[in-house]
Amino acid sequence: MKLCAVQYASITGNIEGNVERHVEFVELAASQDAELIFFPELSLTGYEPALAKGLATHEEDPRLDVFQRLSDAHGIVIGVGLPLVTSQKPQIGMVVFQPHAGRHAYAKQRLHDDELPYFSPGERPMLIETREHRLALAICHESLQPDHVATAASLGADVYLASVAKLAQGIDEAYAYYATFAREHAMTILMANCVGPCDGEAGGGRSASWIDRGKRVASLDGTQEGILMLDTATLATRMLAPAPPAA
Repeated sequence: MKLCAVQYASITGNIEGNVERHVEFVELAASQDAELIFFPELSLTGYEPALAKGLATHEEDPRLDVFQRLSDAHGIVIGVGLPLVTSQKPQIGMVVFQPHAGRHAYAKQRLHDDELPYFSPGERPMLIETREHRLALAICHESLQPDHVATAASLGADVYLASVAKLAQGIDEAYAYYATFAREHAMTILMANCVGPCDGEAGGGRSASWIDRGKRVASLDGTQEGILMLDTATLATRMLAPAPPAA
């Protein structure tokens, strides 16, 4: 199965503009026969906790309909990040589109302490079932928690998709955790990180993939947008470069 982790620079607070650019990445991945693509944490708004309440929406927002059309047309699973409306504080969500199926939303279960003033936690794990794999979703902080990945493994997941918004100083630590988790649970792990604006700083990029022996098989740089593609059948990797955003 060809899996794609997108390294992306969000346009802060601009859902419509980010949808347009996400479409470009999905079409690029689909042109290379990708079967799944996912984006960094809160990719459709940027990781900006103070703005999340005003930007929060729901998984059936019609602005997202284009992703269902793309999923159906290309037979590709798509995961995009945005804040989800709740009766309390918004949740950090990922909306997943599968070909010819209803969309589903996953909400981050384990929040970092500095997220608690802005967000409420999700309550349940989510798996994506395909013919080849059972894929578990994780969003940033929780993806570094041993119990979260252990729960995914106990549910039969053999691929762990970490959608993150990490600064440069946190990447080496994350790499060490993911290598350990991949080895301990015999999992393939992909991390999709942001570049560009990230809560007043800059995302550290270096999106990467690990195979089930804990070996990191590919990574992107720390500043440029791109797509990391991993073929789980052959373990071959490719880096795809999008067209630069319009000025």
